[in-house]
Amino acid sequence: MRGFALNRTPAFVVGPGRVSEIGADVTDMFSGDATVMLVADPGLASLGITERAMAALARGGHRVVLFEDITSDPQETQVAAGAAMAWQVKARAVVGLGGGSALDAAKMIAVASVADRAVEDYRLADHPLPARRVRLICVPTTAGTGSEATAISVLSAPDHTKYWYWGDPLKPDFIVLDPELTVGLPVALTAATGLDALVHAMEAATNRKANPGNDLYALSAIRIAVAYLPRAVTEPGNLDARMRMMLAASSAGAAIDNAGTALAHNVAHALGSLMPIHHGRAVAIAMAATLPFVIEGNPGGFSRVAEAFGLASADALPARFSALLDELGLDRSLPRDIDAATLAARMAAPENAAMLRATARDFSEEDVHGLAESVLAATTRAGQAA
Repeated sequence: MRGFALNRTPAFVVGPGRVSEIGADVTDMFSGDATVMLVADPGLASLGITERAMAALARGGHRVVLFEDITSDPQETQVAAGAAMAWQVKARAVVGLGGGSALDAAKMIAVASVADRAVEDYRLADHPLPARRVRLICVPTTAGTGSEATAISVLSAPDHTKYWYWGDPLKPDFIVLDPELTVGLPVALTAATGLDALVHAMEAATNRKANPGNDLYALSAIRIAVAYLPRAVTEPGNLDARMRMMLAASSAGAAIDNAGTALAHNVAHALGSLMPIHHGRAVAIAMAATLPFVIEGNPGGFSRVAEAFGLASADALPARFSALLDELGLDRSLPRDIDAATLAARMAAPENAAMLRATARDFSEEDVHGLAESVLAATTRAGQAA
Protein backbone atom coordinates (compact mmCIF):
# COMPACT_ATOMS: atom_id res chain seq x y z
CA MET A 1 0.00 0.00 0.00
CA ARG A 2 1.42 3.36 -0.99
CA GLY A 3 1.44 6.27 1.43
CA PHE A 4 -1.21 8.96 1.48
CA ALA A 5 -2.24 12.13 3.29
CA LEU A 6 -5.67 13.32 4.40
CA ASN A 7 -6.71 16.96 4.71
CA ARG A 8 -8.17 18.48 7.84
CA THR A 9 -11.92 18.27 8.36
CA PRO A 10 -13.80 21.21 9.92
CA ALA A 11 -15.62 20.90 13.23
CA PHE A 12 -19.19 19.57 12.91
CA VAL A 13 -22.30 20.00 15.00
CA VAL A 14 -25.34 17.93 14.02
CA GLY A 15 -28.96 17.77 15.09
CA PRO A 16 -32.55 18.77 14.32
CA GLY A 17 -33.09 22.45 15.15
CA ARG A 18 -29.37 23.03 15.69
CA VAL A 19 -29.36 26.23 13.59
CA SER A 20 -31.18 28.00 16.44
CA GLU A 21 -27.92 27.93 18.43
CA ILE A 22 -25.75 29.56 15.79
CA GLY A 23 -25.75 32.91 17.59
CA ALA A 24 -24.17 31.28 20.62
CA ASP A 25 -21.62 29.60 18.32
CA VAL A 26 -20.50 32.98 16.99
CA THR A 27 -20.38 34.41 20.52
CA ASP A 28 -18.09 31.56 21.55
CA MET A 29 -15.81 32.27 18.58
CA PHE A 30 -15.26 35.90 19.56
CA SER A 31 -16.04 35.82 23.29
CA GLY A 32 -18.60 38.50 22.53
CA ASP A 33 -20.60 40.10 19.75
CA ALA A 34 -19.57 40.62 16.13
CA THR A 35 -20.75 41.89 12.77
CA VAL A 36 -21.81 38.85 10.74
CA MET A 37 -22.52 38.71 7.01
CA LEU A 38 -25.17 36.09 6.28
CA VAL A 39 -24.76 34.89 2.68
CA ALA A 40 -28.06 33.16 1.97
CA ASP A 41 -29.76 31.52 -0.97
CA PRO A 42 -32.56 33.96 -1.92
CA GLY A 43 -35.06 31.11 -2.20
CA LEU A 44 -34.82 30.40 1.54
CA ALA A 45 -36.63 33.58 2.57
CA SER A 46 -40.03 32.23 1.48
CA LEU A 47 -39.45 29.13 3.61
CA GLY A 48 -38.67 31.18 6.71
CA ILE A 49 -35.16 29.72 6.92
CA THR A 50 -33.30 33.00 6.37
CA GLU A 51 -35.35 34.74 9.07
CA ARG A 52 -34.74 31.83 11.42
CA ALA A 53 -30.96 32.08 10.98
CA MET A 54 -30.98 35.87 11.32
CA ALA A 55 -33.04 35.65 14.52
CA ALA A 56 -30.63 33.09 15.97
CA LEU A 57 -27.66 35.35 15.22
CA ALA A 58 -29.46 38.39 16.65
CA ARG A 59 -30.21 36.52 19.87
CA GLY A 60 -26.47 36.20 20.30
CA GLY A 61 -26.21 40.00 20.21
CA HIS A 62 -24.66 40.13 16.75
CA ARG A 63 -25.18 42.69 14.01
CA VAL A 64 -26.38 40.79 10.93
CA VAL A 65 -25.87 42.01 7.35
CA LEU A 66 -27.76 39.97 4.77
CA PHE A 67 -26.41 39.26 1.28
CA GLU A 68 -28.72 37.34 -1.08
CA ASP A 69 -27.53 38.35 -4.54
CA ILE A 70 -26.63 34.78 -5.52
CA THR A 71 -27.83 32.69 -8.42
CA SER A 72 -27.56 28.98 -9.06
CA ASP A 73 -24.01 28.55 -10.33
CA PRO A 74 -22.80 31.70 -8.52
CA GLN A 75 -21.10 34.37 -10.56
CA GLU A 76 -17.66 35.84 -9.97
CA THR A 77 -19.23 39.30 -10.14
CA GLN A 78 -21.67 38.39 -7.35
CA VAL A 79 -18.82 37.19 -5.15
CA ALA A 80 -16.90 40.39 -5.83
CA ALA A 81 -19.93 42.46 -4.77
CA GLY A 82 -20.39 40.38 -1.61
CA ALA A 83 -16.70 40.66 -0.73
CA ALA A 84 -16.85 44.44 -1.12
CA MET A 85 -19.87 44.58 1.20
CA ALA A 86 -18.19 42.33 3.78
CA TRP A 87 -15.15 44.63 3.80
CA GLN A 88 -17.31 47.77 4.00
CA VAL A 89 -19.33 46.59 7.01
CA LYS A 90 -16.18 45.17 8.67
CA ALA A 91 -17.66 41.70 8.97
CA ARG A 92 -15.77 39.51 11.41
CA ALA A 93 -17.61 36.36 10.35
CA VAL A 94 -19.35 35.06 7.23
CA VAL A 95 -22.14 32.50 7.52
CA GLY A 96 -23.09 30.61 4.37
CA LEU A 97 -26.69 29.36 4.35
CA GLY A 98 -28.06 27.32 1.47
CA GLY A 99 -27.08 24.73 -1.10
CA GLY A 100 -23.77 24.43 -2.85
CA SER A 101 -24.15 27.71 -4.73
CA ALA A 102 -24.64 29.77 -1.58
CA LEU A 103 -21.86 27.95 0.27
CA ASP A 104 -19.39 28.29 -2.60
CA ALA A 105 -20.17 32.01 -2.79
CA ALA A 106 -19.93 32.50 0.98
CA LYS A 107 -16.58 30.74 1.16
CA MET A 108 -15.05 32.85 -1.58
CA ILE A 109 -16.60 36.05 -0.16
CA ALA A 110 -14.93 35.33 3.17
CA VAL A 111 -11.56 34.99 1.43
CA ALA A 112 -11.95 37.75 -1.18
CA SER A 113 -13.05 40.33 1.40
CA VAL A 114 -9.37 40.80 2.29
CA ALA A 115 -7.84 40.02 -1.12
CA ASP A 116 -5.69 42.50 -3.02
CA ARG A 117 -6.54 40.96 -6.40
CA ALA A 118 -9.70 40.61 -8.46
CA VAL A 119 -11.69 37.42 -7.83
CA GLU A 120 -10.96 36.04 -11.29
CA ASP A 121 -7.21 36.23 -10.66
CA TYR A 122 -7.54 33.20 -8.38
CA ARG A 123 -9.09 30.90 -11.01
CA LEU A 124 -7.57 27.43 -11.17
CA ALA A 125 -5.09 28.45 -8.44
CA ASP A 126 -3.32 30.87 -10.79
CA HIS A 127 -2.41 32.79 -7.63
CA PRO A 128 -2.47 31.48 -4.04
CA LEU A 129 -5.48 32.58 -2.03
CA PRO A 130 -4.81 35.14 0.70
CA ALA A 131 -5.03 34.02 4.31
CA ARG A 132 -8.61 34.39 5.48
CA ARG A 133 -9.06 36.99 8.25
CA VAL A 134 -12.74 36.44 9.00
CA ARG A 135 -14.32 33.37 10.54
CA LEU A 136 -16.41 31.14 8.28
CA ILE A 137 -19.41 29.00 9.18
CA CYS A 138 -21.32 26.86 6.67
CA VAL A 139 -24.94 25.79 7.17
CA PRO A 140 -26.07 23.62 4.26
CA THR A 141 -29.77 23.37 3.44
CA THR A 142 -29.32 20.50 0.98
CA ALA A 143 -27.61 17.13 1.23
CA GLY A 144 -25.57 17.22 -1.92
CA THR A 145 -22.46 19.19 -2.82
CA GLY A 146 -20.57 18.71 0.43
CA SER A 147 -19.12 22.19 -0.13
CA GLU A 148 -19.21 22.69 3.63
CA ALA A 149 -16.38 20.17 3.98
CA THR A 150 -14.13 21.21 1.10
CA ALA A 151 -11.46 23.78 0.27
CA ILE A 152 -13.10 24.35 -3.12
CA SER A 153 -15.48 26.89 -4.63
CA VAL A 154 -16.88 26.74 -8.16
CA LEU A 155 -17.82 30.07 -9.73
CA SER A 156 -19.02 31.04 -13.19
CA ALA A 157 -17.42 33.66 -15.42
CA PRO A 158 -19.54 36.08 -17.47
CA ASP A 159 -19.37 33.66 -20.44
CA HIS A 160 -20.78 30.87 -18.16
CA THR A 161 -17.49 28.95 -18.01
CA LYS A 162 -17.17 27.28 -14.62
CA TYR A 163 -13.87 27.77 -12.82
CA TRP A 164 -12.47 26.01 -9.76
CA TYR A 165 -11.02 27.98 -6.88
CA TRP A 166 -9.17 26.06 -4.22
CA GLY A 167 -6.97 26.50 -1.17
CA ASP A 168 -7.20 25.88 2.55
CA PRO A 169 -8.60 29.38 3.31
CA LEU A 170 -11.84 28.26 1.62
CA LYS A 171 -12.41 25.55 4.20
CA PRO A 172 -14.83 26.67 6.94
CA ASP A 173 -14.06 26.78 10.63
CA PHE A 174 -17.37 25.27 11.63
CA ILE A 175 -20.26 23.32 10.05
CA VAL A 176 -23.87 23.11 11.24
CA LEU A 177 -25.91 20.17 9.94
CA ASP A 178 -29.60 20.64 10.72
CA PRO A 179 -31.88 18.21 8.86
CA GLU A 180 -34.92 20.40 9.51
CA LEU A 181 -33.51 22.87 6.98
CA THR A 182 -33.78 20.29 4.16
CA VAL A 183 -37.38 19.22 4.71
CA GLY A 184 -38.85 21.86 2.37
CA LEU A 185 -36.60 20.86 -0.52
CA PRO A 186 -38.67 19.67 -3.52
CA VAL A 187 -38.54 15.94 -4.27
CA ALA A 188 -36.65 16.41 -7.56
CA LEU A 189 -33.97 18.51 -5.83
CA THR A 190 -33.70 16.06 -2.94
CA ALA A 191 -32.97 13.35 -5.50
CA ALA A 192 -30.56 15.42 -7.61
CA THR A 193 -28.54 16.76 -4.69
CA GLY A 194 -28.36 13.33 -3.10
CA LEU A 195 -27.08 11.84 -6.33
CA ASP A 196 -24.40 14.53 -6.46
CA ALA A 197 -23.19 13.33 -3.06
CA LEU A 198 -23.26 9.71 -4.19
CA VAL A 199 -21.24 10.45 -7.36
CA HIS A 200 -18.74 12.46 -5.32
CA ALA A 201 -18.13 9.41 -3.16
CA MET A 202 -17.95 7.00 -6.10
CA GLU A 203 -15.37 9.11 -7.91
CA ALA A 204 -13.27 9.80 -4.81
CA ALA A 205 -13.09 6.04 -4.22
CA THR A 206 -12.02 5.19 -7.77
CA ASN A 207 -9.95 7.99 -9.32
CA ARG A 208 -6.16 8.16 -9.49
CA LYS A 209 -5.87 9.77 -6.04
CA ALA A 210 -8.08 7.23 -4.25
CA ASN A 211 -6.52 5.67 -1.15
CA PRO A 212 -7.58 3.41 1.73
CA GLY A 213 -7.69 6.26 4.25
CA ASN A 214 -10.03 8.31 2.10
CA ASP A 215 -12.21 5.25 1.49
CA LEU A 216 -13.31 5.60 5.12
CA TYR A 217 -15.19 8.71 3.98
CA ALA A 218 -16.13 7.66 0.46
CA LEU A 219 -17.40 4.12 0.96
CA SER A 220 -19.31 5.09 4.08
CA ALA A 221 -21.03 7.88 2.15
CA ILE A 222 -22.02 5.42 -0.59
CA ARG A 223 -23.53 2.95 1.88
CA ILE A 224 -25.53 5.71 3.59
CA ALA A 225 -26.76 7.28 0.35
CA VAL A 226 -27.86 3.98 -1.19
CA ALA A 227 -29.82 3.15 1.95
CA TYR A 228 -31.32 6.52 2.81
CA LEU A 229 -31.64 8.64 -0.35
CA PRO A 230 -34.75 6.73 -1.55
CA ARG A 231 -36.30 7.24 1.90
CA ALA A 232 -35.54 10.97 1.88
CA VAL A 233 -37.26 11.20 -1.53
CA THR A 234 -40.34 9.13 -0.71
CA GLU A 235 -40.67 10.33 2.92
CA PRO A 236 -39.75 14.04 2.80
CA GLY A 237 -40.46 14.54 6.50
CA ASN A 238 -38.24 11.68 7.63
CA LEU A 239 -35.67 13.58 9.70
CA ASP A 240 -33.54 10.50 10.29
CA ALA A 241 -33.15 9.92 6.55
CA ARG A 242 -32.52 13.63 6.00
CA MET A 243 -29.86 13.76 8.71
CA ARG A 244 -28.10 10.66 7.41
CA MET A 245 -28.05 12.13 3.90
CA MET A 246 -26.46 15.31 5.29
CA LEU A 247 -23.78 13.14 6.87
CA ALA A 248 -23.32 11.29 3.57
CA ALA A 249 -22.96 14.56 1.67
CA SER A 250 -20.42 15.99 4.12
CA SER A 251 -18.46 12.72 4.17
CA ALA A 252 -18.43 12.68 0.36
CA GLY A 253 -17.32 16.32 0.44
CA ALA A 254 -14.40 15.36 2.68
CA ALA A 255 -13.62 12.53 0.26
CA ILE A 256 -13.37 14.80 -2.78
CA ASP A 257 -11.41 17.32 -0.72
CA ASN A 258 -8.80 14.59 -0.36
CA ALA A 259 -9.00 12.92 -3.78
CA GLY A 260 -11.01 15.11 -6.14
CA THR A 261 -13.51 13.91 -8.73
CA ALA A 262 -13.22 12.41 -12.22
CA LEU A 263 -15.00 11.87 -15.54
CA ALA A 264 -18.62 12.29 -14.43
CA HIS A 265 -17.83 15.70 -12.99
CA ASN A 266 -15.81 16.58 -16.06
CA VAL A 267 -18.86 15.93 -18.23
CA ALA A 268 -21.20 17.69 -15.80
CA HIS A 269 -19.11 20.86 -15.71
CA ALA A 270 -18.89 20.82 -19.49
CA LEU A 271 -22.67 20.48 -19.75
CA GLY A 272 -23.20 23.20 -17.14
CA SER A 273 -21.10 25.65 -19.13
CA LEU A 274 -23.19 24.99 -22.24
CA MET A 275 -26.73 25.03 -20.84
CA PRO A 276 -28.76 25.65 -17.67
CA ILE A 277 -28.85 22.25 -15.94
CA HIS A 278 -28.81 21.37 -12.25
CA HIS A 279 -25.36 20.09 -11.30
CA GLY A 280 -26.72 17.03 -9.49
CA ARG A 281 -28.75 15.97 -12.51
CA ALA A 282 -25.77 16.53 -14.76
CA VAL A 283 -23.36 14.38 -12.73
CA ALA A 284 -25.91 11.58 -12.38
CA ILE A 285 -26.57 11.58 -16.14
CA ALA A 286 -22.83 11.59 -16.81
CA MET A 287 -22.07 8.80 -14.36
CA ALA A 288 -24.78 6.56 -15.79
CA ALA A 289 -23.49 7.07 -19.33
CA THR A 290 -19.78 6.60 -18.57
CA LEU A 291 -19.71 3.91 -15.85
CA PRO A 292 -19.01 0.96 -18.20
CA PHE A 293 -16.01 2.84 -19.62
CA VAL A 294 -14.44 3.92 -16.32
CA ILE A 295 -14.94 0.57 -14.60
CA GLU A 296 -12.49 -0.97 -17.09
CA GLY A 297 -9.81 1.43 -15.85
CA ASN A 298 -10.11 0.48 -12.18
CA PRO A 299 -11.97 -2.79 -11.65
CA GLY A 300 -10.64 -3.18 -8.11
CA GLY A 301 -11.81 0.23 -6.99
CA PHE A 302 -15.22 -0.22 -8.55
CA SER A 303 -15.54 -3.65 -6.97
CA ARG A 304 -15.29 -1.93 -3.58
CA VAL A 305 -17.89 0.61 -4.70
CA ALA A 306 -20.15 -2.23 -5.86
CA GLU A 307 -19.79 -3.89 -2.45
CA ALA A 308 -20.86 -0.62 -0.79
CA PHE A 309 -23.93 -0.72 -3.06
CA GLY A 310 -24.63 -4.23 -1.81
CA LEU A 311 -23.62 -5.87 -5.11
CA ALA A 312 -21.51 -8.94 -5.78
CA SER A 313 -19.37 -7.42 -8.54
CA ALA A 314 -18.56 -4.23 -10.43
CA ASP A 315 -20.22 -5.71 -13.53
CA ALA A 316 -23.59 -5.21 -11.85
CA LEU A 317 -22.93 -1.56 -10.99
CA PRO A 318 -24.02 0.22 -14.21
CA ALA A 319 -27.45 -1.43 -14.20
CA ARG A 320 -27.93 -0.82 -10.48
CA PHE A 321 -26.94 2.84 -10.74
CA SER A 322 -29.28 3.35 -13.70
CA ALA A 323 -32.10 1.63 -11.82
CA LEU A 324 -31.52 3.96 -8.85
CA LEU A 325 -31.95 6.99 -11.12
CA ASP A 326 -35.23 5.54 -12.36
CA GLU A 327 -36.34 4.78 -8.81
CA LEU A 328 -35.68 8.39 -7.84
CA GLY A 329 -37.48 9.72 -10.92
CA LEU A 330 -34.45 11.58 -12.28
CA ASP A 331 -35.08 13.51 -15.49
CA ARG A 332 -32.30 12.47 -17.87
CA SER A 333 -33.17 14.86 -20.70
CA LEU A 334 -31.12 17.94 -21.55
CA PRO A 335 -32.67 21.41 -21.82
CA ARG A 336 -30.76 22.23 -25.00
CA ASP A 337 -29.50 20.33 -28.06
CA ILE A 338 -25.73 20.22 -28.57
CA ASP A 339 -23.44 18.11 -30.71
CA ALA A 340 -20.75 15.72 -29.53
CA ALA A 341 -17.91 17.86 -30.87
CA THR A 342 -19.05 20.85 -28.81
CA LEU A 343 -19.37 18.78 -25.64
CA ALA A 344 -16.02 17.04 -26.20
CA ALA A 345 -14.28 20.38 -26.68
CA ARG A 346 -15.61 21.62 -23.33
CA MET A 347 -14.62 18.36 -21.66
CA ALA A 348 -11.03 18.89 -22.83
CA ALA A 349 -10.95 22.60 -21.95
CA PRO A 350 -8.31 23.70 -19.40
CA GLU A 351 -10.86 24.33 -16.62
CA ASN A 352 -12.13 20.73 -16.94
CA ALA A 353 -9.00 18.83 -18.01
CA ALA A 354 -7.85 18.06 -14.45
CA MET A 355 -10.96 15.92 -13.91
CA LEU A 356 -10.21 13.99 -17.09
CA ARG A 357 -6.64 13.37 -15.95
CA ALA A 358 -7.84 12.22 -12.53
CA THR A 359 -9.93 9.44 -14.06
CA ALA A 360 -8.25 6.05 -13.58
CA ARG A 361 -8.15 5.28 -17.28
CA ASP A 362 -6.05 6.75 -20.05
CA PHE A 363 -7.84 8.78 -22.73
CA SER A 364 -7.33 9.52 -26.37
CA GLU A 365 -8.98 12.40 -28.19
CA GLU A 366 -11.19 9.83 -29.91
CA ASP A 367 -12.21 8.43 -26.51
CA VAL A 368 -13.34 11.86 -25.31
CA HIS A 369 -15.45 12.35 -28.43
CA GLY A 370 -16.90 8.85 -28.06
CA LEU A 371 -17.81 9.50 -24.44
CA ALA A 372 -19.51 12.75 -25.42
CA GLU A 373 -21.52 10.81 -28.00
CA SER A 374 -22.49 8.22 -25.36
CA VAL A 375 -23.72 10.90 -22.96
CA LEU A 376 -25.78 12.64 -25.62
CA ALA A 377 -27.20 9.37 -26.92
CA ALA A 378 -28.31 8.38 -23.43
CA THR A 379 -29.99 11.72 -22.80
CA THR A 380 -31.66 11.69 -26.22
CA ARG A 381 -33.13 8.28 -25.49
CA ALA A 382 -34.32 9.52 -22.10
CA GLY A 383 -35.95 12.57 -23.65
CA GLN A 384 -37.73 10.45 -26.27
CA ALA A 385 -38.92 8.01 -23.61
CA ALA A 386 -40.38 10.90 -21.60
